[in-house]
Amino acid sequence: QVQLVESGGGLVQPGGSLRLSCAASGFTLEYYAVGWFRQAPGKEREGVSCISPSDGKTYVADSVKGRFTTSSDNAKNTVYLQMFSLKPEDTAVYYCARGCPGWEVDYWGPGTQVTVSS
Repeated sequence: QVQLVESGGGLVQPGGSLRLSCAASGFTLEYYAVGWFRQAPGKEREGVSCISPSDGKTYVADSVKGRFTTSSDNAKNTVYLQMFSLKPEDTAVYYCARGCPGWEVDYWGPGTQVTVSS
């Protein structure tokens, strides 16, 4: 059974950092690209990043480029989203998915809330 479970969300002050984790099970991470998405209240879901764990190639959306990075630990079957210099506009529910922005996504995690506020 394919599952993706996010963790690491929370409340952080502007300028702070968080690292989100996406623990994958039921499939071998190395064979699938994994993306991060986010959805803020009243807004459409937005693609944030993508990683191809087999070769380490990554994509990061322009809106977060230079502040967010994505990585994977294939031995742990886990993908990470490292977020720096967080802004209030980064507040959203963050989801990981099997598939990437602009690609077919077939499984989603339940999401983790990130709130950036002083």
